[in-house]
Amino acid sequence: MNFIKTAIFTAALFSAQVTFAQFKQTPLPYAYNALEGSIDGKTMDIHYNKHAAAYTANLNKAIDGTPAAKESIEEILGTISKMPVAVRNNGGGHYNHELFWTILTPNKGTTPSPKLSKAINETFGSVDALKEKINAAGASRFGSGWAWLAVDKDGKLFVSSTANQDNPLMDVVTENGVPILGLDVWEHAYYLKYQNKRADYLTNIWEIINWDEVSKRYEKALKK
Repeated sequence: MNFIKTAIFTAALFSAQVTFAQFKQTPLPYAYNALEGSIDGKTMDIHYNKHAAAYTANLNKAIDGTPAAKESIEEILGTISKMPVAVRNNGGGHYNHELFWTILTPNKGTTPSPKLSKAINETFGSVDALKEKINAAGASRFGSGWAWLAVDKDGKLFVSSTANQDNPLMDVVTENGVPILGLDVWEHAYYLKYQNKRADYLTNIWEIINWDEVSKRYEKALKK
């Protein structure tokens, strides 16, 4: 009888945990050491399994039992000014990292699609000029934060930087839009390899940018 009660309790607990975990980490599409040369394997392991995992777990805790538990992450971030600080920090952390993993690739040599290339050239002059602008935004971010390439409500590209785990989707930032590329400039993203040389990290990360993914995100953003 005790065995049956224990089994029922365990099943109920497992069910509750599954229901509770609304947001989950997407598995990395490459090995931790696949980006060596730009990002070392140990950093990727710690970044994904410790830092990013904590944001996801803490987001689920923060929204448990609230109306936000039934919303998408985009809906949550769009009204973040009405949310507790824990939702802002961890919701941003979850979304930002889920995007970050996808815009990196071990397949070097990808390039922006013709449509995105045209938009970049029209807005910034060239891809190299865009890189310089994003790197400047990331290098000048005091403390922790992100540098972004995003699409505004008129379909125009813009570069911005946000503090901590904020992003352009949030209704608390100055420049709103849909992020299509984000560079993490928190120290945990680069410190083991680059120490305090954030500029070197920003220079080298362009070798592993997944322009195929960024281009897809651009096309999707234009349809919103």
